[in-house]
Amino acid sequence: MTKALYIKTYGCQMNVYDSARMIDVLAPLGYAPVEDPDGADLVILNTCHIREKAAEKVYSELGRLRDLRGARKRTGGPDMTIAVAGCVAQAEGKEMLRRAPHVDLVFGPQTYHRLPELLAQVHRARAGGGNAPGRGVLDTEFPVESKFDHLPEAVASQGPSAFLSIQEGCDKFCTFCVVPYTRGAEFSRPVGEVIAEAERLAAAGAREITLLGQNVNAYHGAPPPNSAGARPWGLGRLIRRLAEIEGLDRLRYTTSHPRDMDDELIAVHGQVEKLMPYLHLPVQSGSDRILEAMNRRHSADDYRRAVERLRRARPGIALSSDFIVGFPGETDSDFAETLRLITDIGFAQAYSFKYSARPGTPAGTLSAQVPEAVKVERLASLQSLLDAQQEGFNQGSVGQGMPVLLERPGRKTGQLVGRSPYMQAVHVAAPANYLGQIVNVRIAATGPKSLSGRLIEDPVVGRSEASGTMAVEVHP
Repeated sequence: MTKALYIKTYGCQMNVYDSARMIDVLAPLGYAPVEDPDGADLVILNTCHIREKAAEKVYSELGRLRDLRGARKRTGGPDMTIAVAGCVAQAEGKEMLRRAPHVDLVFGPQTYHRLPELLAQVHRARAGGGNAPGRGVLDTEFPVESKFDHLPEAVASQGPSAFLSIQEGCDKFCTFCVVPYTRGAEFSRPVGEVIAEAERLAAAGAREITLLGQNVNAYHGAPPPNSAGARPWGLGRLIRRLAEIEGLDRLRYTTSHPRDMDDELIAVHGQVEKLMPYLHLPVQSGSDRILEAMNRRHSADDYRRAVERLRRARPGIALSSDFIVGFPGETDSDFAETLRLITDIGFAQAYSFKYSARPGTPAGTLSAQVPEAVKVERLASLQSLLDAQQEGFNQGSVGQGMPVLLERPGRKTGQLVGRSPYMQAVHVAAPANYLGQIVNVRIAATGPKSLSGRLIEDPVVGRSEASGTMAVEVHP
């Protein structure tokens, strides 16, 4: 009998990947994903702990699920199992069971391979009358074995653009970040496992794969058995190998650290055409004093030099970054240095946030907290500059032809939406059977956060081995 599974995913692409793998883990138990929780037998909230009020959003959603579950019971409907996964679960497991006693299961991001066993514990407790409020199953230990050693082969289709987790955890210990405490130490999957999963994704229709890791360019995977030498492979060598997979036309990776942009990886940006000319490279601040307080272990000029090397290797590469304003002790002068770095480099996109103290992090205990009103003002100023840069970058695309991977239907009839090589969303009128194809599009206009264009009226030329683009014939 098929059971309905609803997963709500918060936060980063790593969580999106983890949610897809949970579907794979639960499929042998008869669970199939559904689009809303109303009729679900199992609901999983896959949580993120990076931003302010992340936990409160989860508790708010748990309140709605409690009410939904209660309404079902009153009408004689089937019971619902409620589970919380991810980084909030890892950080606040015991407290979560205390605050939300209707939760049946709490488990961390390293233990979801144990879901069948954990659900069996929940059902045994329920059958024996032992599921009293506050006695949910908890598993937030860091296992000795890698979860990847126990996960089934990926079978959940991700569509034409797929995520592939190759590295987890972080050893950098930035003072504002919870990742080392919720995801653990750095771990890189063996090269052979990564290649095999990428080949399965390509065979299932993925034209683009984004390699994921909390610190993905620190990747150092064990080489495949038939490889010459025993040294671990870095990310650059792995990308070269993945670019050889038939049917795979685009590669990306995120999230990176400036300290790990080594010579090989930079060279790959200029030598592997399938690696898209877009890189997310977080810097967080342009002030050396603040970067030191953040324990970033690089200076603003180190970041500038890394960007210069990337641009020499791949002229025209577009950059995005992360910025935190109002870090403890940040002065007007420090903030001005951040604005100067943004002006010097120029970003196609960026993500910016007010600093929020995360429980258990060193920065959360610092006394020189910046007043909220100052953080609000600085964030508005920073975003104004970044928005202007993004608008300028997008305006530069108007009139240009570019290959676009069509990923999903648009809101308008006859419209598809895809991504440019530079991660811009592109809206275009196209037949539904072009979904999943890479087509040449002439950009006609820009919106606040996206582009629109038309298919270029070229003859059909098929798939290009070099770029994976496809020109399409348009009939009047």
